[in-house]
Order: sequence, then structure tokens, then C-alpha cells
Amino acid sequence: MIRAAAKNFPGVLVATDPADYPAILADLGAGEVSLERRQALAARAFAHTAAYDAVVAEYLREAGVWPAEVSVAGRRERTVRYGENPQQQGAAYRRLRAGAPASGVLDAVQLAGKELSFNNLLDADAAWSAVVGRALPAVAIVKHTIPCGLAERDSLAEAFSLALQGDEVSAFGGIVALNRPLDLATAQRLGEIFFEVVIAPGFAPDALQHLTRKKSLRLLEMPAGSADIAPSPDLDVRPIAGGLLVQTPDIEVDDPASWQVVTERAAGEREMADLAFAWRAARHIKSNAIVLVRDCAIVGVGSGQPNRLESVRIATDKAGERAIGAVLASDAFFPFPDGVEQGLAAGVTAIVQPGGSVRDDQVIAAVNQAGAAMLFTSVRHFRH
Repeated sequence: MIRAAAKNFPGVLVATDPADYPAILADLGAGEVSLERRQALAARAFAHTAAYDAVVAEYLREAGVWPAEVSVAGRRERTVRYGENPQQQGAAYRRLRAGAPASGVLDAVQLAGKELSFNNLLDADAAWSAVVGRALPAVAIVKHTIPCGLAERDSLAEAFSLALQGDEVSAFGGIVALNRPLDLATAQRLGEIFFEVVIAPGFAPDALQHLTRKKSLRLLEMPAGSADIAPSPDLDVRPIAGGLLVQTPDIEVDDPASWQVVTERAAGEREMADLAFAWRAARHIKSNAIVLVRDCAIVGVGSGQPNRLESVRIATDKAGERAIGAVLASDAFFPFPDGVEQGLAAGVTAIVQPGGSVRDDQVIAAVNQAGAAMLFTSVRHFRH
């Protein structure tokens, strides 16, 4: 009926949003609803029914089958002052999906601080995705969607301190995500540094009072339990000129027990814990991604480089002496042994990577010569 009414908008008035009622009533009181108003209302009606149809189509879509047509339904949650840059316009839309849990950054309640920007929302989403589903208290610090710090510990305050040590220079002006309610001890340490956003599944009253003194700091409270919700299957949609690229998300759970030891030496217990942490972190970092981890905390990151060797150089330079005894994760295979040689020279003792290079034997030989351990996952985690 809504669609039929919208088709006949020159003679029919259709309203699908109660927010439009006051303007409609004012026009009716004045004796006429203009054709321009009717056309605008019809456009909103068509958008409303199209979104509904898209949700139904996605719900009924057969798993693993790509439809001939695809629609992405969303409802505007907020407008932002501008997009990534002042010359761009922007808004945030909630994906409309049947049964989707309330576990994303658009479900957060802003408790304090300035209005959220386009970049704030983008970075907050990246930071939150890095800490959800972890058994221990975890903290991520993100800049430009890339984690510059990530750590797990029994204490949230200790996890924050270690995440900050990952790259204190890059952390300035970043976004902090925590998977536990923020306590006062962590808030006091956090409040010493300039951050744009803090996102957590709760704030202790004294921690909230302490941080609200920083008037520009945006505090986002996620729904209770959302930090325990694993990412739900959804289509990953990327715009390209004249079209869309659509893929399933990279959310498969990694199983270290399935990894293959390819070197003479196997990784020790501590190394395996760090390798599992590093491999999980690597999927959140832009390719070519290299992550150095020690004691379940990032000590160096190399990302976004067009060659893997340069990413290793950046990661080891950032880590410095902390690379000694650290492990290294690479989101894709090493095409040449030079990348692992760079990491081993810096002090890396164990490596995890997908494997699959035509020169795997040369890479393995380099690791064996250094007396280090290496495992192949047979899974790649490219992120563009």
C-alpha cells in the first residue's frame, strides 16, 4: 500500500516517518501540500519499503549463494560535521539486518565529550573489534584504524600500560578500547595522555567522574555483554568506481592446534601463547602486516607497506631491544628469506605465517640456521 501510494504522489499524500507529521499538518492547515513536498515524501516512502525488502531478501538468501542483485539496507543514525576531511560530507547508517545483536559502536551511548566525527567512529570500530571476544582484560589503542598498541593481562590497568608502551608516540590522539568496565586506576593512567575516544562496556562511577573533567574526551559505553559477542556474519561491502565489491567477512576462529611446525625446533609454551596473540592481532592490521609480540603485548607493528621486508623493518625499528625474545606474525607468506632474516637479526625467536611461497624452503632454512621456530597456518589475513 505504501508503494502504491508513493507511485501516485501527485494525488496521494504518503507519510512513513512521524517526524514529517508536523510539516504535513502545517501544510494542511494552510490549505495545500505542495507537489514538491509530496514528491519528497514519496521518495522517503520508496526508500523505506526498499530497505524493508532488502532486509527480507538478505534474511531469506541461501547461505553461500551470491544473488544476482544485492541491496544494502541502512537507517541513518546521525550526521557528522564532515567526512574524513572538511571538504567531504558524512553520515552514519545502521545496517538493517534481522537478528543482528547490539554489539557495534553505533549501539554505544555517549556519556561525555564532543560530538563524534566520521574518523572517530571509524577508529572506534577498529579498536572495539580488536578487543572483543577475549578471555582476559584487553586494551587496544588505535590510530587511523591501525592498532599501535594491544595487550592482555589479568589487570586492566596493566593491560593499558603495556598497550601504551607498544608505541607511545603514535598513541597520542588515538582511540582506546577496553573489553572490561573502566576502573579508576586505569582511568587515572589514561587521563594523563591526550586521547580522542575511550570505548568500554561500562565505566565505574569514580572513573567516569575522573575522565569527564577532560571536556573534549568522548566516552562511549557499549551495551553490557557486548565485549563477549563474537563478530556476527555479515557482508563486507566495498565501493569501487561504478560498483561494489562484496565478500564474506574474515571472522573464522584461528586454531593454533592446526598449525604446522615446519622448523627443526618447535615453539615453546610461552612462544605459542605469544604467537597465538600475534596472529590474532595481525588480522586487524593493514597489509602488508607484521606484528611483533612479547608477553601477549604488541611491541612493534609494520603495516600498509607495498613490500613485506619494509613492514618488518618498521616493526623491528619500533620494537628496538624489545624485539629480543619476541615473536613475529605475518599476515601473508614471505616471498623471500630477507623478511625473516630481518626479524631474526633483531632478536625474534619464533614466527607464524601462512606459508605457501615458492621459496618456503629457503625461508625455513633461514629460520633453522638461527635456531628459531616457525609455524605455518595455511590461512591468510590480508586487509586492504
